[in-house]
Amino acid sequence: MSANTPKEAQQSIRRGVRRRVAFGLNTGAALLLALALVVMFNYVSTRHYWRRDLSRSQFYSLSDKTQNLLHSITSQVDVVVFFQADHPAYEDVVNLLKEYQSANPNIHIERVDPNRDIARAEALVRQYELTQLNLVVFALEGRTKFVQADDLTEIDYSAAAFGGSAQPTAFRGEQIFSSAIQDLAQAKQPVVYFIRGHGERDINDRDPYTGYSAIAQHLRRDNVNVRDLLLAEARQIPADANALILPGPTKNLAPQEIELLRTWLDNNGRMAILLDTGPTAGLTEMLQQWTIRLQDDVVVDPTRTLSGLDLFVNDYGIHPITKNLYDVTSVFYLPRSVEPIPPPPDAPLPADRPRVTALVRSSSESWAESDLEQKPMKFDSSQDRRGPISIAVAAERGAPADLNMNLRPERLVVFGDTDFLSNGALSGGNADLFLSAINWLLEREDLMAISPKPLDDTRLVMTQAQISYVFWIVTVLLPGLFAILGIGIWWQRRA
Repeated sequence: MSANTPKEAQQSIRRGVRRRVAFGLNTGAALLLALALVVMFNYVSTRHYWRRDLSRSQFYSLSDKTQNLLHSITSQVDVVVFFQADHPAYEDVVNLLKEYQSANPNIHIERVDPNRDIARAEALVRQYELTQLNLVVFALEGRTKFVQADDLTEIDYSAAAFGGSAQPTAFRGEQIFSSAIQDLAQAKQPVVYFIRGHGERDINDRDPYTGYSAIAQHLRRDNVNVRDLLLAEARQIPADANALILPGPTKNLAPQEIELLRTWLDNNGRMAILLDTGPTAGLTEMLQQWTIRLQDDVVVDPTRTLSGLDLFVNDYGIHPITKNLYDVTSVFYLPRSVEPIPPPPDAPLPADRPRVTALVRSSSESWAESDLEQKPMKFDSSQDRRGPISIAVAAERGAPADLNMNLRPERLVVFGDTDFLSNGALSGGNADLFLSAINWLLEREDLMAISPKPLDDTRLVMTQAQISYVFWIVTVLLPGLFAILGIGIWWQRRA
């Protein structure tokens, strides 16, 4: 076989180089094509994708009601999660809101940890006038709605009576968030008028003892349009009024004003009245027509007071206003009794008789003191009435809500105290109780009827003997078996 000439060797080398270059170019082109396909796939998948919750509990899956609501939202909704990152509800809040954002890109979410992003936190405090941590702010076209962390979880307090700790049982995030968005999306804000002109509390007064500016701010944060109403000048109830509030008149209302209020209530009106101990501003007869009784007394409870002037209460009646106030303490200040008038025995009840429910009651150790000049106050069985004593009631007249009739009932709420809503007294459940009462008057107590998600306890509970058994299996037996197997294989190969 003859050797290749130099010329043939050079040609062979050139062919080899061309093959390598062609192979490199083909490989590079294939890599570029694969990269282009990956980029195109990612680009398309970010805009056209399919999401499905395959978890067993479907904890963060949105209900059909929420999906339909979000599909109707065309304006941007700004959501600020103003939470400390170590709060127990933080992860659930963030994960749930991601589903809202996925369902509608108009939901814009911002997470701010006030412990870390101090500058942004200060800006939000100024922008939304925030006074507390751990809440979610919803904003839409200048309207805002605030959701507190405590409202998101249902708590079981039954074990607390036996020395145990309260346990969270359900997460109400979807119901609360969807209700907030639905409320903001409403074209018209509800309007609530505070009546003045008879020595009432002033919603523009910032005094810590007499002012009502703080509760007015709470109402505005709850997407309520709050206004003043000088009844003597207006001579009529404004046509846009959704509810009226009479916050502690110290002077009698004129008969014409009382008749105006009575007529308005009789025509599907909604009203809240707050009255301190003493004169009733001429409202006794009107309230009696609602089967509500006022007496000139003060409710006293030496076992539930710190200063002798305050009264701590946590006994609430069964009513939509109080359904979320279980084991929450409210603080009243020398309240008067406000009680339902019982129906006469053995007498048929008229069809239009108001349905009156006691909202807040004092304890069995309390009493209604009739001698207001007595110092110190002492129980006198011949004059005073032993507790529990009702100090707030809710009344409804007309078609009950559970009959699903197209008739709007009249509603009235009466509190036997005004100090519990003053700027310096909004502690405990005071603000929650009043805001819940206003939402009931406005028929906003349950905007989105979505069931809470139960919190399943999936912890592995083991005895000490079981822990020891697992320890020996995992750390001794299984590693030992693999060690013996390895030694056997090594010995066999060596032999």
